[in-house]
Amino acid sequence: MITTNTCQFLAEHPQMKYLFFGGKGGVGKTVMAGAAALWMARQGKRTLLASTNPVHSLSSLLDQDVFGKPTPVKGVPNLWAYEIDTKDTIAKSKVELTQKIEWFLRYADIKTKADEFVESATMNPAFEESAMFENMIDLMFEDKYEAYVFDTAPTANARRLLGMSSVYSMWVNKMLQSREEARSLKELLSYSKKKEEKDPLMEYLVNLRLRMERAKKLLTDDQKTAFFFITLPEALPIAVIKRFINWFKDFGIPVGGVIVNMLIDKESVGPDAPEFVRNRVLMQERYMEEIWRSFPNVCALVPLFETEVRGVPMLERVAERVFAR
Repeated sequence: MITTNTCQFLAEHPQMKYLFFGGKGGVGKTVMAGAAALWMARQGKRTLLASTNPVHSLSSLLDQDVFGKPTPVKGVPNLWAYEIDTKDTIAKSKVELTQKIEWFLRYADIKTKADEFVESATMNPAFEESAMFENMIDLMFEDKYEAYVFDTAPTANARRLLGMSSVYSMWVNKMLQSREEARSLKELLSYSKKKEEKDPLMEYLVNLRLRMERAKKLLTDDQKTAFFFITLPEALPIAVIKRFINWFKDFGIPVGGVIVNMLIDKESVGPDAPEFVRNRVLMQERYMEEIWRSFPNVCALVPLFETEVRGVPMLERVAERVFAR
């Protein structure tokens, strides 16, 4: 039995502004995010549908190019879509990082060039993830839209992405403590009475801490933010959600519910249906029992449609099921 539904959840949270959709790869995260954004726009809210998945699918889903900038979705008033391009952010971050390292090297009187440090830092795969996080919170901070719907990467990546505000905060606090200890030690050991020059990194770290505190406040506000898990009635997607759902709660990221996708309508499967189809229906029934046992907040059941979900008309059909009253 469904304990709630997506429409009811949003009705109970009228200030809801940031919706995230995630799950194992291939379960329909992009489709569900698209349906939710479409529904929000149809309610009259100025809505942005954004992809934080490095492997973008929004352009294919909507049958129009939405890469690189917020683009009005054809035929849907109040809706914009945006596949975030991290290349510009990474290039800008390299420049800023080079400047900061050069400042520090001059401050510490170290002759090494900054290029080596920058190259090793930006080659790290986590650098792109950090750039995506920066893009995401920039969108949230700009506050140009009444609703934001994010199509996230597969759950493990989404977990790291959304957890970055907490991780960043811990890292910045540790860095500030270390910088203060180093400054005090330098003053203690210095014979010079000359006034200590301004530490070029302290202001950056303080500003970063304020930025992360603001991001964390938004991401953990259960009146404004919710993460929805998408699953199929199959073993692996269910296992993924079981593994990560408590982690999201531990980090304070509110979980809105679980959406089950690609359910075969057993009423349409007669005794003369192919054995393969009948076996799939039995398998799904078995896993649905596990889903009811494991997740008390199942909020929508979405059928396996007769054709792929692509384009606004098909998204309308999905939205009708996700937000059925």
